[in-house]
Amino acid sequence: MEAHMLAWKRFVEPSDRVRILEIVLSTGAFSEEEADIAVELVDERLAHGGDSGYEFLLAEAEGRLAGYTCFGRVPGTLSSFDLYWIVVAPERQRKGVGGLLLMETERAAREKGATRIYADTSSSPGYEAARRFYEACGYRREAFLPDFYRPGDGKVIYARVLTRNLPDGENS
Repeated sequence: MEAHMLAWKRFVEPSDRVRILEIVLSTGAFSEEEADIAVELVDERLAHGGDSGYEFLLAEAEGRLAGYTCFGRVPGTLSSFDLYWIVVAPERQRKGVGGLLLMETERAAREKGATRIYADTSSSPGYEAARRFYEACGYRREAFLPDFYRPGDGKVIYARVLTRNLPDGENS
């Protein structure tokens, strides 16, 4: 999918609660408990604004939610950010939306002072595509926590050092 086909929104509003819940559940990758957590983060942002620590980026195509991310500074750090959620609608998967979402999220995080971003995922076979995605996008596997989610299902932590954009388009 080409970037010009997506409309970007860097905030959430009450109507996004249902859209985010629907897209998370539609993937079939997340449990109801996890979907509830996704909506709780929206609620936190709506209730506390920037003080919540949660930032959102929504990608829309043809008036529908194509995907979204939730990210924010890791409390107690100067410039480390977590990517809490990245979700792409099933009909938009494998069409470049995830890569564009991640690129725009990194840009937004840099604007907020991020120098490093972390992403966690499961080690289960069902998350192999997610792990390949992070690696293809330049993320490096930094840690593995065995049996984190449940026996046999560990947590894989990826990280990426974010370069700063220079005015002439070069990166440092």
